[in-house]
Amino acid sequence: MFSNDNVDIGSLDVIFHRMIETITNSKNDIFIISEQSRRSFEEMQAELEIIKQQIKILINESDILETRTKIAKQRLVEVSRFFDKYSEEQVREAYESANDLQIRLSLTRSEEKRLREKRDDLERRLRVLYDTIQRAEHIVNQVNVVLNYLTSDLKNVSAALEKAKIKQEFGIKIIASQEKERKRLSREIHDGPAQMMANVLMRSNLIERTYKERGIDAAIKEIAELKVTVRDALSEVRRIIYDLRPMALDDLGIVPTLKKYLSTVMEYNEGVKIHFQSYSNEKRLPSDYEVSIFRLVQECVNNAMKHGKALEIWVKIEWLANSVNILVKDNGKGFDKTSVKDQSFGIIGMRERIDLLKGTMDIQSNIGKGTIVSFKVPFPDDELELEKLK
Repeated sequence: MFSNDNVDIGSLDVIFHRMIETITNSKNDIFIISEQSRRSFEEMQAELEIIKQQIKILINESDILETRTKIAKQRLVEVSRFFDKYSEEQVREAYESANDLQIRLSLTRSEEKRLREKRDDLERRLRVLYDTIQRAEHIVNQVNVVLNYLTSDLKNVSAALEKAKIKQEFGIKIIASQEKERKRLSREIHDGPAQMMANVLMRSNLIERTYKERGIDAAIKEIAELKVTVRDALSEVRRIIYDLRPMALDDLGIVPTLKKYLSTVMEYNEGVKIHFQSYSNEKRLPSDYEVSIFRLVQECVNNAMKHGKALEIWVKIEWLANSVNILVKDNGKGFDKTSVKDQSFGIIGMRERIDLLKGTMDIQSNIGKGTIVSFKVPFPDDELELEKLK
């Protein structure tokens, strides 16, 4: 516990700003190391792909040379056995042919062995480099959590110290929720746009080779496919930016924001139809509640499309006197609850959100019969008091 009688707010501010500066500089250094490692990783991946292609070519050459060498040796055996039947020129030709093929086969196998060793070495280095990148990203994520916590939530600490006592769990819950959110965002960027752009980089390097080896038609086809990948990456980036926080939520409330969000989802996912209904009059709730409700619906819709492969989704909100009920239903492939249970990262995240809101969640799903997720969120105590006064 803190007492505002023994806390020097001015000293706290000085320490706070110095700490922010130090952490920011450290984060930037780690980020630079991470990006340099990622570039090296991509270059090594491209080199590895080239070596694999070269090994394939050498294997084919080796098989052909081995067959030809066997034939040449059989010819040499025949010439040697019936030496009197063949001229000196024919004997010399048979010997030289067999010897030449044997040398070429030996050189080819030697080169193949060298490339295999180089391939294995590159794969080992890639694994080590990948682990380094993962650790660097993890550290950057942790530093970002600390920075965001310090720069956003602790700005009001001075005032809070002067007004009242602070519960220890407050800071812990903020750190935990922000860390999960940033891990989710980091994973989405790494698995989505980052992978797509790495693919764009590799394929763009292959276009010139495609043009030389297979002609302009094949190169044009490769460029067309590359455009599709770039367009998908752009859509994914826009979705992630919108997911960070819909600006309309603070101004318009949960219902208009959900309508806009679901409309955007249908726009970027051709063939998906989402039905939205809101019953009774919407009530404005504290920002944390509205954000949490939005995230719960968002997670359900994303799961329905990504995992359930649903083409039709229903979202319903029912406003009651003391609570709000949310239902998200889809016609996707569903899942077996006995095998998935509650160990999925998405389900764990939703349960933690609903627990913070003191609400309840129920999931019904069967393979081939879609999924139904329902939430009940009670209004916060201060909102209920306002309703009683009305």
